[in-house]
Amino acid sequence: MFTLNPIESKKIWGRELWLASTHRDGEQKELREAVGGDYPLIIKLIETTDKLSVQVHPDNAAASLYENDRGKYECWYILDAEPNAQLVYGTNGIFTPSELRTAVKNNTISDCLNYVPVKAGDFLYIPAGTVHAIGAGLRLLEVQQSSNVTYRLYDWGRGRELHLEKALSVIKPHTIRKVGKFIGVFSCPYFSLEDIYFERSYDFEADAAGREETPRDWTALFAVSGEGSAKNSEGEISLKAGELLMVRPSEKITFSGDMHLIKVMCG
Repeated sequence: MFTLNPIESKKIWGRELWLASTHRDGEQKELREAVGGDYPLIIKLIETTDKLSVQVHPDNAAASLYENDRGKYECWYILDAEPNAQLVYGTNGIFTPSELRTAVKNNTISDCLNYVPVKAGDFLYIPAGTVHAIGAGLRLLEVQQSSNVTYRLYDWGRGRELHLEKALSVIKPHTIRKVGKFIGVFSCPYFSLEDIYFERSYDFEADAAGREETPRDWTALFAVSGEGSAKNSEGEISLKAGELLMVRPSEKITFSGDMHLIKVMCG
């Protein structure tokens, strides 16, 4: 087990911390060396003081064709939210590319978006091809495929480059799921999340690898709240809210303290 130094990136809308990544745009070499190759996920902390662009990510096929990268399926776990915080989750109807193109050029795209209020503890799954935007006043955990491909559909007049045609080409008419409190477990083909709560102590054993250990067999444990320590046969390290612990397959750990963790596994 080990913790990682996050990679911080300041943005026009706030900042993000890459907690676990071997992607070429933000590689933690110690993670690559430990897991023995390309870790299939990026795990981030995102903190916003302004809203992000309205954007969409390609799926694996489109990302491979256009960018030589993976697609980007992702999910958000809301850690903190200011009063009246909201985000964009899909559109409020089915629109043709021509209709959306016209709306972007006429600055009326906001009329086509589905705005959702959110609070701490809420969870959203964002399949590739879903129009979305994180609003201001939010702090969230993002788990995604190891990809850095984002197509901006609209940027609220801030003047940054748009990727209108690529964005329009990869939008999919997904059925939007109801947004609400995380039910404690989630899985999709690319990753899974599971709540872990404990008081005073907790014995944890990571999932076993297959016949041969690969980077996708490692477990990530994100500390949502509380503080404590993690001890294995080699030593003990402290862990507090906002930190991420990487755990080798089949590794046994004894936790001490009062904590809420989210267990993240590759799909």
